[in-house]
Amino acid sequence: MTDAESWAGLTVSTVYEASGRSGLLDPEIFRVVPSTAAVGRARTVLCEQDDNLGVHIAIDDLQAGEILVATMPEPRPVALIGEVLARFAKARGAAGLLIDAAIRDFDELVILGLPVWSRWITSSGAAKRFAGKHNVPVSVAGQTINPGEMLILDGDGILRLRAEDEADALLAAKKRLSQEEEMMAELDEGKSTLDLMDLRDLVERTDLEET
Repeated sequence: MTDAESWAGLTVSTVYEASGRSGLLDPEIFRVVPSTAAVGRARTVLCEQDDNLGVHIAIDDLQAGEILVATMPEPRPVALIGEVLARFAKARGAAGLLIDAAIRDFDELVILGLPVWSRWITSSGAAKRFAGKHNVPVSVAGQTINPGEMLILDGDGILRLRAEDEADALLAAKKRLSQEEEMMAELDEGKSTLDLMDLRDLVERTDLEET
């Protein structure tokens, strides 16, 4: 298993392309706090429908560097997280929050700066009656996230890495990052993507087909 520091500087897009284009969550869930990113292992909670007592419990158990993944049986625009719980999570050392429901206190969350991803924003709050299920597999935006799996989140989306794929994905992503940095330097020198990406032949074939 890898640690979060090993993934520093690697973006969702770089890792996704390098690791065989798998594990990407559907884009319904968006980044709430601009210009933030998060890497860490998932701590999951399946809350009862429209209830967030489970989130309080999960944050109380949270380990520094983890990403809280909070879901319900059915995603609905009910706020599972607001400023109070986000502050609690930040104090516990959370790397980020992934909420397959809604958040509220948007402006306050932006100021707080803890990386947060959510499906909706609304003032509609949750009940606090049921403990929910903790550290269980949860379904989020087309992916099943297991407790302890590595998550990478940034402005391009959310990527889940299976434990058995981590080591190979990390090596491939670092290799791709090196290649990308080399290409960026060559672009700054005025070279063309058509040459750097070996696209000239494709363009020439397209031109021949059109004539």
